[in-house]
Amino acid sequence: MREDRFKFLTSPTSSIAVPGLLIPPSLHNEGNYIISLSQLVRWLGERATELGVEIYPGFPASEVLIEDGRVVGVATRDMGVSKKGEPKDTFVRGMELRAKQTLFAEGARGSCSEKVMDRFKLRDAAADQQSYGLGVKEVWEVPGTKPGLVQHTAGWPMDSHTYGGSFLYTMEPNLVLVGFVVGLDYANPALSPYMELQRFKHHPAVAEHLKGGQCVAYGARVLNEGGLQALPKLTFPGGALLGCSAGFLNVAAIKGSHMAIKSGIEAGAAVYDAVHSDAVEAVEYEKSMRASWVFDELRRVRNVAPGFNYGVYAGMLIAGLVGHVTRGYEPFTLSKHAKGKRDTDATAKLKDAPAPIKYPKPDGVLSFDLLTNLQRSGTNHEEDQESHLRVKPEKADIANGRSLRDWGGPEQHFCVRFVFRRVLADARPLAAGQGVRVRGRQAGHQRSKLPALQGVQHQDAGRVHRVDRARGRRRAGVQCHVSARGVAMLTARCCLLYTSLRCLETAQRVC
Repeated sequence: MREDRFKFLTSPTSSIAVPGLLIPPSLHNEGNYIISLSQLVRWLGERATELGVEIYPGFPASEVLIEDGRVVGVATRDMGVSKKGEPKDTFVRGMELRAKQTLFAEGARGSCSEKVMDRFKLRDAAADQQSYGLGVKEVWEVPGTKPGLVQHTAGWPMDSHTYGGSFLYTMEPNLVLVGFVVGLDYANPALSPYMELQRFKHHPAVAEHLKGGQCVAYGARVLNEGGLQALPKLTFPGGALLGCSAGFLNVAAIKGSHMAIKSGIEAGAAVYDAVHSDAVEAVEYEKSMRASWVFDELRRVRNVAPGFNYGVYAGMLIAGLVGHVTRGYEPFTLSKHAKGKRDTDATAKLKDAPAPIKYPKPDGVLSFDLLTNLQRSGTNHEEDQESHLRVKPEKADIANGRSLRDWGGPEQHFCVRFVFRRVLADARPLAAGQGVRVRGRQAGHQRSKLPALQGVQHQDAGRVHRVDRARGRRRAGVQCHVSARGVAMLTARCCLLYTSLRCLETAQRVC
């Protein structure tokens, strides 16, 4: 890293550069390297395979296996199922992967992790409800780009009461990585995180880094923003939560990969001891994490995100105070939301909502329509495959009634993969047979718990695998299975390396 910048964008054309001395320590990147996390994950996968670790890419876990009050493994979903739920010629039965300890590292709001937290009541009364953000990112190839720049911004295009900000990195050989994060406790139901990124790129402080370049990749992901206050209990009978499944993220720095790696290492050590002592729960994992630098780092920034509840200016003042003066020793702890409240509760209903945002039409040079960018995302689904997003029957009234009636169907705005589309264009109550249309091939992996769509889940795992049990499912005995994707794969592979060989030095060196 050669240069660190932080700018406050005051309007669509102006900005104020924040002097380095005023930038909070969590946003300083001296001594860090800008790398491709996906390339690192692939490299780690090769090293893990060489050491005898079995990795099953492309086989997502869709059901948690629980017997006698403990987790005994996971089951992968059936492959080759049609939209009607019928086996096709390519049908492959899901497999049960059984283990003494199962580690869940499937990212923010993972389907299996959420079920485990509910089943074992890991988020007790002492923990805040988790809060989320949605990050949208593009990768550009720009000739003449100098690697090593890190730039963060706050302010425009967000209003003074909406939590959000950006990041921009330059890396070898000529890549610019630009992204925008929006806190999902925004008030305006018509806000689109995707379109916020598109208009953000037109600001001179950003456009100068993209001039003459070409967008080559696009992606999005959910982030945990609850911080230390929203961490659940990390262990349960038969397993543990790692990385973003647990909620490890430094929100102030928008960084969590280092915490995911550390959780993998500590879980590996604890799981090895638990397996060889026949312990049901690897309780030492939580103890070691609480004693590590991860909890120290989270404690230091615990009040940064909640500080923005009072507006962007008050939030920046609190962030500066925390970063430069109190450094985590402030005698109070703020909450992102009141106890029991969720991001959804902050979204205004139509009668109280701000005016809908009029987004400029993408110009095809700096900004793009969603379908154009979707082709750059690498998302590829069969046209006739079974939908992995379903509305729970008991929640049908939310998607088919309350969402459109009270909020104007916000899922058609917040979705960053063009998954949801309203059959009706106007905000009339829905009649029988009308409602949310979930697109097939365009459907990316949407797992956000967002306004008015509480009833949508990522795969209807219970239904699929209750049927599987009746048909019979293949079983595989493994020592430790970790379900992971993206950043979570990094965590999983670090953990598997350690658990397989009982060699902390090797795990630390590889990570």
